Amino acid sequence: MDFSGKVAIITGGASGMGAATVREYTAAGGQAVIVDRNVNLASQVSDETGAKVLSGNVADSEFCNWAIEQAVGEYGRIDTLVNAAGVIARAKGIDTSDDDWGRVMGVNVSGTFYMCRAVLPQMQQQGGGTIINFGSIWGDVGAAGVLAYCASKGAVHNLTRAMALDHATENIRVNAVCPGEVNTPMLQSERDEPVTDDLMHKLAKTVPMERLADPKEIAQVVLFLASEQASYMTGSLVTVDAGFTAR
Repeated sequence: MDFSGKVAIITGGASGMGAATVREYTAAGGQAVIVDRNVNLASQVSDETGAKVLSGNVADSEFCNWAIEQAVGEYGRIDTLVNAAGVIARAKGIDTSDDDWGRVMGVNVSGTFYMCRAVLPQMQQQGGGTIINFGSIWGDVGAAGVLAYCASKGAVHNLTRAMALDHATENIRVNAVCPGEVNTPMLQSERDEPVTDDLMHKLAKTVPMERLADPKEIAQVVLFLASEQASYMTGSLVTVDAGFTAR
């Protein structure tokens, strides 16, 4: 896949699957724009890949509008938007605070929507584009102890489907990648028990292939969805989970 002359905005591009997507996209010749709150990590990925960094919170709609304006002002176009920014709260519903609910919904759902809404006029003006949202296997099957996260990803799945139908005749394709267990900072975050090699091994054993995904393996699927090789795909939720939900 060759993305020479193409521009992608990648939220959550400072770490995990977002950073892996930045690396894969720039390695394929594209220009990436990282949107992330973590300036230090984003700068490290920028130094490595040549990506531009725009720092802010995607839960703020005004920031999302500004980020799109900045990218268009510098590069003249946006070919792909990847909404990889995400947060998690590890709690049952009864134990989920208002703040945690708002934080998860603000980034995972509102942030995805705000970025999509901000980029769509530019894609309409330039005659097309691709949007790849980050869903999750937990958006379809659910999981204990992460209620807000599951609810947020279920919302992202239907947002993806509805937006794909809204723009199906405009050469704007909207799809979602739905990862399973991936070895990222989020997987290790907010756990009650210490994060050890033994814990990671136990998590890997819950997967049919008995290993965690490398973020690069998810990023490669994202690039496929952004490419012309996926030209007949819109409204699709692409599960990348090593068979986890096949059972």
